[in-house]
Amino acid sequence: MTFHSLMRPASVGALLAATVLAVAPSAHAQAANNGGWFVPKAAHPDAAPAPRPAPRRSVPVAADAPSDEDQGAPNAQQAPPVLPLPPIPNPPTVAKAAPPPAAVIGVINVQAVMQMSSAAQEIQQVLGARRDKLAQAVQREEGAWRGEQQKLQSEARTLTADQIQLRERHLQERRAKDQRDFGNQARIIQEAAQVGFHQIERELEQGNGIIAAVAGAHNMNLVLHAEQVVLHVGEQDITEEVANQLNKTLPHVFIPDDGVDPEQLAKSGKMPTTADEQRAAQGPEQAAAPAAAPAQPESVLRQHH
Repeated sequence: MTFHSLMRPASVGALLAATVLAVAPSAHAQAANNGGWFVPKAAHPDAAPAPRPAPRRSVPVAADAPSDEDQGAPNAQQAPPVLPLPPIPNPPTVAKAAPPPAAVIGVINVQAVMQMSSAAQEIQQVLGARRDKLAQAVQREEGAWRGEQQKLQSEARTLTADQIQLRERHLQERRAKDQRDFGNQARIIQEAAQVGFHQIERELEQGNGIIAAVAGAHNMNLVLHAEQVVLHVGEQDITEEVANQLNKTLPHVFIPDDGVDPEQLAKSGKMPTTADEQRAAQGPEQAAAPAAAPAQPESVLRQHH
């Protein structure tokens, strides 16, 4: 049976991005207040008062000179251009064909499926711990950096201008390095989450995936998100059955080890990559040709309206 999934985007990745992988609020709140990590006071001098505008001299205008509004009026009221209108062929008559089968509708709550998924819970626990560890490291480094900044301020009277400038430059270089290092670590954690959740997405939505299998078992040929449906009967809801099958089929997912860069892992050739998946989706002709930076295939669970 052909299964057509017309689900609205309550995707695996989108549903969990906000709940599973939230960045530590304290570190980011401080970063937001500073416009980045650890901005020294020297980098934000008090704004100089704005210079007073020079008085404008009144230039007499001739009585017959057109004003700006008069000059712009013809353009505003200009008629649209007349363009060529090449003829187009009339469409041919389409022969009558057999009507599609009657719709047998099912509904699914993807968010509930993910909440019941043991694999999704595993991603939450593992990557949540890594994010907490990173947030603590950011806070420690911020405290150390501010301590160095305060030390410089207290010793400023005993230092020469060159010494102050040198130490300020070191603080700026340390801040820039922290931004690179911590930003890279956050990217690695985020991409590890994408690796994990993409496994769940593929297990659910591939042509012979769990949603198609459960729907086929009930002779369903149309599955909608539960949020789209105003009224349905309990027998049409396949959420719990899909979640149970998901836990049997995929109780765990592969998560790159802590500190392992998923992009470097993809380049190692140890396992297939999203580039291979994209080429396979484009057909055998594209599979033979190398693809440069292929776009991520759009998930039917990730689509937006």
